[in-house]
Amino acid sequence: MRIGELARRTGVSEWSLRYYEKQGLLAAERTPGGHREYPEAAVDRVVRIQELFAAGLGSGRIARLLPCMRDADGGPSAVATPRLVEDLAAERARIDRTIADLLRSRETLDEVIDAARGR
Repeated sequence: MRIGELARRTGVSEWSLRYYEKQGLLAAERTPGGHREYPEAAVDRVVRIQELFAAGLGSGRIARLLPCMRDADGGPSAVATPRLVEDLAAERARIDRTIADLLRSRETLDEVIDAARGR
């Protein structure tokens, strides 16, 4: 499929798809005319990339992680290295800290709201 169709099917801009390719996150074949051609599996790959970006991972970490994931179901493959596992555990700990900070912020806001309502 061409880049426009992949963009339409995933809701990701063509610019972002080109960026993913430049970062080594997504691969495309080239037609004799120089147009990008993506396999059907690229849809799952782009969805996975978006999920990882949404989780707060940067493109470098995503590039290291993607070879260790199956695109169709996002499950792990057998090629995860101990270093990658350490990196991912650190990323998970960072996300846990962010969640805890957000929960504290929400509690503070709830207290302010309650006080403003006269409770």
